[in-house]
Amino acid sequence: MARLRLKTCITAAGLVFVIFVITTVLKSLQPAGSITGSPFGLGLFPHLSRMDKSDARTRITEQAAATETSPTNLKKGPPRMDTPLLERVPGMDASAKDLPAPNYNLHAFYYTWYGNPQFDGKYIHWDHPVLPHWDPKVDIGYQKGRHSPPEDIGANFYPALGAYSSRDPAVVEAHMLQLRTAAIGVVALSWYPPGMKDDNGEPTDDIVPLVLDLAHKYQLKVVFHMEPYKGRDAQSMFSNVKYIVEKYGDHPAFFRYKSSSGAPRPLFYIYDSYLLGADEWAGLLKDSGRHSIRNTPYDGLFIALLVEEKHKSNILTAGFDGVYTYFATNGFTYGSSHTNWRSIKSFCDRNRLLFVPSVGPGYMDISIRPWNSQNTRHRINGKYYETALGAALDVRPDIISITSFNEWHEGTQIEKAIPKTVGKTAYQDYLPHKSDIYLEITRKWSNIFVKEREKWLV
Repeated sequence: MARLRLKTCITAAGLVFVIFVITTVLKSLQPAGSITGSPFGLGLFPHLSRMDKSDARTRITEQAAATETSPTNLKKGPPRMDTPLLERVPGMDASAKDLPAPNYNLHAFYYTWYGNPQFDGKYIHWDHPVLPHWDPKVDIGYQKGRHSPPEDIGANFYPALGAYSSRDPAVVEAHMLQLRTAAIGVVALSWYPPGMKDDNGEPTDDIVPLVLDLAHKYQLKVVFHMEPYKGRDAQSMFSNVKYIVEKYGDHPAFFRYKSSSGAPRPLFYIYDSYLLGADEWAGLLKDSGRHSIRNTPYDGLFIALLVEEKHKSNILTAGFDGVYTYFATNGFTYGSSHTNWRSIKSFCDRNRLLFVPSVGPGYMDISIRPWNSQNTRHRINGKYYETALGAALDVRPDIISITSFNEWHEGTQIEKAIPKTVGKTAYQDYLPHKSDIYLEITRKWSNIFVKEREKWLV
């Protein structure tokens, strides 16, 4: 009897050992980084799935390690510029065989105002100050000061590339790859004239050649998103458009839009165009204007920012060629409210203007405007973004713009972000989805946009 028990135990132990070996082998065959769980949303992304808590912790650890070896790691000093990009930027894939075709009717606003000590001698924009409220009675209740990178940055999300520099070629190439992966075709580059800058940054015109070269490498195009620099008027605008066309217009990545009514022309987004009177703009944009750019080698399509409904008449008087809405906050302004896009499109059609609705994945700027929580628009795991994209497609626009690729201060970015906790600060993230979820959503809707346009143009 004892022998029988011993034989039974040995057999059972052997069976357990065999099961263990088989399980180990099967696990070793599972692709690295694979995830399990239910698919995203309503089955729209069968290849994207939710992560369980243990896998989320693993991914966070891997991403944190990647950040430590990113170009912005201060402990190891600046990376050698001859180091292969694949080594300098975690996750970069040099192969373009699986990249979708760029959609040149899909534009994304892009910012090159970020800096760090390795490439710029100091942090730029990541150390953004906390902005005061205009009402002193309200402002007194909120924190003051500046953020302190690299752990504490002026954003509610944390970039997968760390507190990077826009001058780092590896970072810019990683961005172009992400844009192309999302099937975005045009980079709408925030631009100030040479020597000029925003309130918290440094001049960036010298970065433009780098952006153009790397955009061209990924078959992307670049348009200029002209910021409201000091002294902007018709005369200076003529000079600056002339400068852009003469300096960058021959680059193969320089974007020209071909409408149904004429030859391809450069396109310019004009941010905060309403700050300048309609008569002043008419001096640039009307044939009879004192500084008219029409019928010159520098003529183009000039797209005004539509904020309030009353701006419509000013836009017509000024001679603009189209309107865009920029803000990613549905309901914040007349122009950014999805319910108004159909009437805006009708207005544009009647007056032969381009309508470029701007969509975004959400909005959160309380790291720099702590008093502005009423304008927060939560991402809802991508649903907010998809709603905006659907609303844009419903009005059959010529172009859709995305706010934004990397405006981190206002939390509108679709760039890869990672979970990060520093002290009492827990940054927002894209969990339970992967860091590239908003690139995937963009890619899906870009494909829908292309197919819908084919129907509209029949």
